[in-house]
Amino acid sequence: MSATPASLNMNTAREGGFDWKAFGMSAWRGIGYPVIGIGVMLALWWLGGWAIASNPDTESFADFAPAPAFSRLLELTANGYVWEASAPSLARIGLGLLWAVVIGVPVGVAVGLYASVREISHVPFQFLRMISPLAWMPIAVLAFATWDGAIVFLIAVAAIWPVLFSTAQGVRRIDPLWFKVAKNLGADGLQMLRRIILPAIGQDIFAGIRLAVGVAWIVLVPAEYLGVTSGLGYAINDARDTLEYDTLAAMVVVIGVIGFFLDGICVKLIKKFSWHNQD
Repeated sequence: MSATPASLNMNTAREGGFDWKAFGMSAWRGIGYPVIGIGVMLALWWLGGWAIASNPDTESFADFAPAPAFSRLLELTANGYVWEASAPSLARIGLGLLWAVVIGVPVGVAVGLYASVREISHVPFQFLRMISPLAWMPIAVLAFATWDGAIVFLIAVAAIWPVLFSTAQGVRRIDPLWFKVAKNLGADGLQMLRRIILPAIGQDIFAGIRLAVGVAWIVLVPAEYLGVTSGLGYAINDARDTLEYDTLAAMVVVIGVIGFFLDGICVKLIKKFSWHNQD
């Protein structure tokens, strides 16, 4: 029986053992869809800028539009201002997340392992979790000798809860038989932690860190409205005060780009520590 055109096309597509059709679909999903999403976002931004520029009451804010913003962004990147503003913010985020992990992971392990700790801490933790991190700003200013210390504290307060609760949930999902087997093999508490608990909850810890990064990144900008003279939040506040709306929009883009890459790093770590990782 002679081959049909469809089968000939399929054979051609799979020539050399390579499925070009599958490759094309994968490339489209990996590149095409994101490009469409970015295009829609930029189109909406352009329409918003056009509407602002067309209204006599708001035309003074026309530099919010994409063209002035990206033009200014290139200038700020070339003269190093973007890097100068980003470095202090990244340092504060890093310190805040470090404290959130150092405190949140051990407490989360205790909450997940011991029912008594879970019952005692449930109401206080839920109460504190619902308080906006920025509500602690007056206390942070009084408690810390430096503005940087106050900002790191606010970031840690915002980031600790996703890490803590994700860790506790991960511990509670561990199969109790694992602990029984480890005890039968003579494992002590430290070995149980190193060999059973931490490997089992690695994915949950990084999932909590991913959520914490998103919350902390949002808190960072208003927190840097405090007395500091550096950082992305300060740059936005300074641009607003000087009516440089193109700079303001450019720094918003920088915040979004950095946040996107930080989230991507967390996603990579989650996949690396996933039990479903087939690599």
